[in-house]
Amino acid sequence: MPDDAQKIDTVHTLSQSDKTALAEKIRHWGRELGFQKIGFAAPDLGEHEAHLQKWLKAGYHGEMDYMASHGNMRSRPEELVEGTRTVITARMDYLPADVETTRLLSQGKKAYISRYALGRDYHKLIRKRLTQLAKKIETEIGHYGYRAFVDSAPVLERALAMRSGLGWIGKNAMAIHPKAGSFFFLGEVLVDLALPIDPSYPKDHCGSCNACQVACPTGAIVDNKVVDGRRCISYLTIELKGSIPTELRSDIGNRIFGCDDCQLVCPWNRFTKPTQESDFTPRHSLDNVDLIDLFMWDEATFLSKTEGTPIRRAGYERWLRNIAVALGNAPSTSDVLTALKSRQQDDSEMVKEHVEWALQQHCHL
Repeated sequence: MPDDAQKIDTVHTLSQSDKTALAEKIRHWGRELGFQKIGFAAPDLGEHEAHLQKWLKAGYHGEMDYMASHGNMRSRPEELVEGTRTVITARMDYLPADVETTRLLSQGKKAYISRYALGRDYHKLIRKRLTQLAKKIETEIGHYGYRAFVDSAPVLERALAMRSGLGWIGKNAMAIHPKAGSFFFLGEVLVDLALPIDPSYPKDHCGSCNACQVACPTGAIVDNKVVDGRRCISYLTIELKGSIPTELRSDIGNRIFGCDDCQLVCPWNRFTKPTQESDFTPRHSLDNVDLIDLFMWDEATFLSKTEGTPIRRAGYERWLRNIAVALGNAPSTSDVLTALKSRQQDDSEMVKEHVEWALQQHCHL
């Protein structure tokens, strides 16, 4: 029997009681694999498609062209993977225990790296776990169609999380759960099984709180649930390939890869639980390291120290660019100035430009 025929036959032989029992087994297997929550969503994202189109039309995606590509696939999973009938969503907490957050931001000579990026690259870890989950289903029911995604395909992850009961979308456009905050990763398995659908998360608990909007260093949260990516420090330090706009450099402070400010001030994150995943433990003391030490890395050291971490995404040139800006915002001391001057003749024109800007900041003091 051809694979397609077998797949269709498997779907149709599952009774409603079989599907309900299977959904509960999937939740159980998910917990065994280290996920804190599993949900089930229909692939129809309805109103979220209109929100996406409005956001793109405003140009808030900046250089993130991938956000505008693939047509409507981002809001229509069944077009991304033909035959999709249910999206299994998964949440995994990532905040390491005992790491400095807010206090580190006030220490100008220290580097702040977004807490999600301190350990192993989550893409590989979570995709592997989701694939294991999918194979457990296959062992249980036989062949079926599925594809696993972790921030790696045109999928509206936060919308699917909300539609499957994993939380609401906050004013900072992050997925938030009242018992877990927002320091978690999301992943999905698109399946051709018609599994029982969870109700959407019932309420937006942000209320009148606007702490995230007030705290955003660059004013990137321009409206309720609307982030202008072009002003977001995560975009500026990771996605942006060229020079960081001069008018935003001072606001970046010592943040050299990503930004957590809108999460750090969110009242719901007082319920965040430390991750149980040892792979998310900070590597090479990146949770508490001096900017100058990182600025002195040559490319070989950068590649070695960031192997298997999300930081690799920025690349060495942008890494130096970001640190140069942070050093420009650091206290004006002889070692900071010496570090900056050591790269005045860097091979990269972009690095040199940001070094010169940084030196000028100290000359103005």
